[in-house]
This record gives sequence, C-alpha cells and structure tokens, in this order.
Amino acid sequence: MNQLQRRNRSLVTRLIVGTVLMFGFGFLLVPLYDVFCRVTGLNGKVLNNGPVTQSVEINRDRRVKVQLLAVNNEAMPWRFKPQESEITVFPGEMKQTAFVALNPTQRSMVGQAVPSVAPSEAAEHLHKVNCFCFEQQPLMAGEERAMPLVFMIDDELPQHISTITLSYTLFDITPEPRPTLTLQEHRQGVSYE
Repeated sequence: MNQLQRRNRSLVTRLIVGTVLMFGFGFLLVPLYDVFCRVTGLNGKVLNNGPVTQSVEINRDRRVKVQLLAVNNEAMPWRFKPQESEITVFPGEMKQTAFVALNPTQRSMVGQAVPSVAPSEAAEHLHKVNCFCFEQQPLMAGEERAMPLVFMIDDELPQHISTITLSYTLFDITPEPRPTLTLQEHRQGVSYE
C-alpha cells in the first residue's frame, strides 16, 4: 500500500468517525436539552408528574387564564392549532380541551409535541393528567385528529401569576424510509445497513 492510499484510508476513517460522532450528538441533543431545562428551570419545561392522586379542592375564589399556543417546527408541514386559544380555570379544577392536527401531505407522518410553560415559575403547578404530548402522533396522509389535553393547576400557584401560557411545538419525527436494493445492487453485494 503506497503513502497516498494510506492517507486516503486515514481520511475516510476520520470522516466516518466524525459522521458517527455528529449523528450521536444530534441524537442526544433533545434528551440533553431536556435535562438542561429540568436542572436550570429554563424554558418552563413541564414534567409528566402523572395523574393527581389526592382529591383536590377547587378554589373558586381565584381564576387563572391559560393561553394555549401551537407552533410547528420549521420542518413540520402539518396544520396544528388549539381548539380554544384561551381557557379560564379555577385552581384544583380539571379542565379538558384538545389540539387539532391535520396532515396535508401525501404521505403518512409521525409528530411529537414538546410542551413549554411561561412563566417558567408556573410549570411545576401545571399538572397534565392526559396529554397528546406523552406519545408520538401518527397521521395518515390527509388525516385530521383532535388530540386531547386534560390538565389542572394546583392551588399552590403563586398569587402574582394570573396568566399561564402553555405552548406546544410540533416536530416531525417520521422515520426515514430505508432504501430498497435493485436486483443489480443485490447481486453486487451492496448493502444500505
């Protein structure tokens, strides 16, 4: 093997390692961001605390306005919006609403919503009992679906907070289709794995 071939092989090896590292970093970016937001309290990340188990008394002396926003990630072509843009709730009251998604494309897709709460101080007091954001949302081409959200605001919400904004950003997480081999590629031993 001459020196040029060794340098080419070394370059190809470094490019492959670099590609694998970049893919790994991209794959870990969302979980790392979630951990960062939980540790720092930034971006009003809402934790899935599960269902509220104790019976909660409704505080009818206080009203909290909840604004609902829907945002698409730039790569997501779906139409996505809340059924109601604003809801008034009493602390301790279970409230049900929904967000509507429409897949206007000609292909089946999978979406995942990521919630955010503002002000971030309110995030720990907003309890989502049932949320479409807990699961991936597959939609067929042209399909429209109302996706449920059931939430409660606990009475421990600081008194100076009278409005909470609950925003969902919708991401396209559709798995990439695997290319199929032609008969000629199969005979040549080509593999896409």
